[in-house]
Amino acid sequence: MNVLLLILFGLACLSLLLWVGLLLARGGFWRTQPALPLPLPFALDARDAPKAWPAVVAVIPARDEADVLGEALASLLGQDYAGAFHVIVVDDHSSDGTADVARATALQLQCPGRLTVLAAKPLPPGWSGKVWAQAQGIEAARALGLAADFLLLTDADIAHPPDAVTQLVVRAETEQRDLVSLMVRLRCDSWQEKALIPAFVFFFAKLYPFAWVNHPRRRTAAAAGGCMLVRRTALEEAGGIESIRAELIDDCSLAARIKHRGAGRHPIRLDLAARSMSLRPYDGWGEIWNMIARTAFTQLRYSAWRLAGTVLGMALIYLVPPLAALVLGPLGWPGWLAWLAMCCAYAPMLRYYGRSPFWAPFLPLVALFYVGATCASAWRYWRGKGGQWKARVQAPVQGR
Repeated sequence: MNVLLLILFGLACLSLLLWVGLLLARGGFWRTQPALPLPLPFALDARDAPKAWPAVVAVIPARDEADVLGEALASLLGQDYAGAFHVIVVDDHSSDGTADVARATALQLQCPGRLTVLAAKPLPPGWSGKVWAQAQGIEAARALGLAADFLLLTDADIAHPPDAVTQLVVRAETEQRDLVSLMVRLRCDSWQEKALIPAFVFFFAKLYPFAWVNHPRRRTAAAAGGCMLVRRTALEEAGGIESIRAELIDDCSLAARIKHRGAGRHPIRLDLAARSMSLRPYDGWGEIWNMIARTAFTQLRYSAWRLAGTVLGMALIYLVPPLAALVLGPLGWPGWLAWLAMCCAYAPMLRYYGRSPFWAPFLPLVALFYVGATCASAWRYWRGKGGQWKARVQAPVQGR
């Protein structure tokens, strides 16, 4: 065996050790279990006593979302929630009639009084677009005198089941959580979605193991911006929504501020959703590439060193095992075992998305796609086009 093959064998052994560590000591990130429905506590079970239920205001930032907002908003306006519940849509300078769709949906469902539609003010310097829209929605709830024990921060492309708000509130109240979030089921219909979307959630769970997020004594904090129920008093104690005004990865930033505020750590919870789902289609490779590239370099804190470490780490964990297995044959047994461990770890996420486990061996190719999109994210940032979303560049200018 020549030197290069010996090096490849050694890297395969290292990759196998890393996969053993990931499977055994990374918070069971690979276990995929959607949140199960909770029974209604006796104190909240009286449907004829709405005052016993906390008041909830949902805030939806929407920028050119006319194609998905109607269905998403209808799912919120149709919530079977016994307490006070109001929805605020903040139209963030849309050009496709998003606000009109919102109003028409409420009229069609005969509940216009349950909806407020705002026109967003111009984006001030130092704010990301989504957070600015959320801030205006939260301020509107106060100005309108709406009771808001909890704020439901959700997106314009998320469809919720009728008991979604009830279940989120019950979870927050019975477990005394200040933030309850669901990683909604992303659309997985097109060929590109089937190939790439399950891996997106898999990589997220590896970065932020849900068990660690949900443990009060762990520093790990994360949330999924499509569905976040936050206790209003906890948000205020954390500095308000303005405390994350410049953040592009606003959901995880908010989760960190909620969990780590004050002298200790406060309970938050993140789960996979059983029924809440995203309506946004990703029918082409480019659309998924852009979704990743928008904030991947932000996650690395705009560091070239972190980018290099990420590329090397992804290569070692995902690319070395199949390379060693196919090049070395039987002598590459560490690569075969690492590849098998990878497939076993990925299989539960594939099952969650209704995909065959035969997709699992192709995860190295998917990982290569994600590495490419991450590098593209860095390139966009260095060219002054980082964080671009809906024709708006939001990443800070390099050097500032």
